[in-house]
Amino acid sequence: MSLSRLRNLIIGDAQADRVVPPSGFTAQLTLFVSGAMAFLAVFALALSLASGRLADRWADELARAATLRINAPAEQRAAQTEAALAILDQTPGVASARALSREEQAALLAPWFGAELPLDNLPVPQLIEVIEDEPGYDATGLRLRLQAEVPGAILDDHTRWRAPLVDAAQALRRLAWVSILLIGGATAAMITLAANAALAANAQVIEVLRLVGALDSYIAQAFIRRFTLRALVGASVGIALGMVGVWLMPEASREGGFLTGLGFQGWTWLLPLLIPLLGAIVAFAATTRAANKRLGDLA
Repeated sequence: MSLSRLRNLIIGDAQADRVVPPSGFTAQLTLFVSGAMAFLAVFALALSLASGRLADRWADELARAATLRINAPAEQRAAQTEAALAILDQTPGVASARALSREEQAALLAPWFGAELPLDNLPVPQLIEVIEDEPGYDATGLRLRLQAEVPGAILDDHTRWRAPLVDAAQALRRLAWVSILLIGGATAAMITLAANAALAANAQVIEVLRLVGALDSYIAQAFIRRFTLRALVGASVGIALGMVGVWLMPEASREGGFLTGLGFQGWTWLLPLLIPLLGAIVAFAATTRAANKRLGDLA
């Protein structure tokens, strides 16, 4: 777009603006569609960013943590736990290892069995939390040593849990971006229909303007400006409502899991401000195409 066209789009021409009716169903349709689609785009963008954060968190936390389970008779459990901790302390790549207390294990089982679970009467294995450092450890070698020295130890490095969770989060992220693209396409389609309706309703006015010497570019500019500004205003209202809705959602918490923390964080609050600009660009392109095609058919 040239600077002159951009200036004309912003400043406009009062006489040319009269070509496009300032009210009616085309104006209402353009405002409603652009506002509704911008509102949905805000939530799709929030879902995309939250899914990316969730995938990164799961990948980081599950990749660095592992669980060692001691399945042994009650009389041997303490000895095997001490032996396993000694092996872990000697293993390169293990940053820390600690046995979970009885209260911590009860808290892990409470969501499924209740807070009053009698651990003393149940054969609950001893759990050891293993945190690896940056280089990591040799999981295969550690399993072989544990199998030889601590028969009741089973190492779970969360590999089978990590990959599906991360893949699911990434799939949600891709779905959100696809939704944004579909929102943009639907916006362009609806604005094109509204512009075609306005051009058809003003066919006689266009013929009169041509008879008095008006160029097609002059006539098209009037439609393009009106629909672009309508889309910009509607999208601005839509993102304002969408950002308020996102702001009112619960904050991120480990207890809430994925159901919380779907909002924006830090500088990402600025990203929705691009949606009205993108909506105006979509409206400009759609109306330009519709106006050129319609004026060509009327020629």
